[in-house]
Amino acid sequence: MKPYFTFPAITLCFLLTSNLFAQTFATDSSAPTIIELYTSEGCSSCPPADSFLSQLAIKHDPFESVIPLAYHVDYWNYIGWEDRFSRAEYSNRQRRHVQEGNTSQVYTPGFVVNNKEWRAWFRGAREIPRNEGIAGQLSAQLTDGFLDANYSGHPEIKGPYLLNVAYLGMGISTQVKAGENKNRKLKHDYVVLDSFSLISQSNQWQIKLDKPPEKGQQKTGIAIWVSSVNSLDVLQADAALLDEDAF
Repeated sequence: MKPYFTFPAITLCFLLTSNLFAQTFATDSSAPTIIELYTSEGCSSCPPADSFLSQLAIKHDPFESVIPLAYHVDYWNYIGWEDRFSRAEYSNRQRRHVQEGNTSQVYTPGFVVNNKEWRAWFRGAREIPRNEGIAGQLSAQLTDGFLDANYSGHPEIKGPYLLNVAYLGMGISTQVKAGENKNRKLKHDYVVLDSFSLISQSNQWQIKLDKPPEKGQQKTGIAIWVSSVNSLDVLQADAALLDEDAF
């Protein structure tokens, strides 16, 4: 991976305690590099953006330098191909970025990098902007399906905070049979398969997670991030390939 990516130092280890397997996460206080892609299988201009996201994957650790999140929107479904990964809530998330001033309008493919619109990709840029600054520290442990998380707090943005969790599908392919991408075989990584949110007044959370949905992915990742309840801006985040023994 090229050195222009930055990402908080991650400690990822596996513990065996009382016969329960735990997957643990911990960041330092550096701000993470997050790239959100708003995309659709019904959009003919989206496959190049999907491919760009896939190229970020590193064989041994696809989240080593950046955390990508591919949100499939539902507003392209009317043209004849219903994207099986699309959800209205992902379209609404993109619309909220516009409302908060993070992006100029709703369109696909649409990139949001470090909480801001990134149109440079359309002009040939492929180096993701660095995320500088201090973000607070996030730690979490997933044991028997229970996720326990703690956030030390952002030095400037006060709580309450929202803990967000997303399952990400890696190595997915779809044979599209209708719409703008008819007869194309599309490949995806980092697809948001499911997501959860939980508010806390104390910067600590415990949430029982459902198992990730099976959508034909070769591997499943899990992303965990903290935001203010008043904004979509990601404050701190961590991600890794999900270990099934943690359920």
